[in-house]
Amino acid sequence: MGIWSKEYTSFLEKLRKARRTAGLTQVEAAKKLGEPQSFISKCESGERRVDVVELRRFATIYAKPLKYFG
Repeated sequence: MGIWSKEYTSFLEKLRKARRTAGLTQVEAAKKLGEPQSFISKCESGERRVDVVELRRFATIYAKPLKYFG
């Protein structure tokens, strides 16, 4: 994760926190998105960069406004 900027590292922390606050496991979040659990894991670890369309989907299932992730 050291290759990311401080801003992106902060975003990844917020992404993980939002899922946990929503009371979802990675498996449950993945099911809601119609993705494999590995998708959530890769997004949260920074292995896969999250685009804005995906971020909107995360925000919806985690019941967070987009600005939360900023």
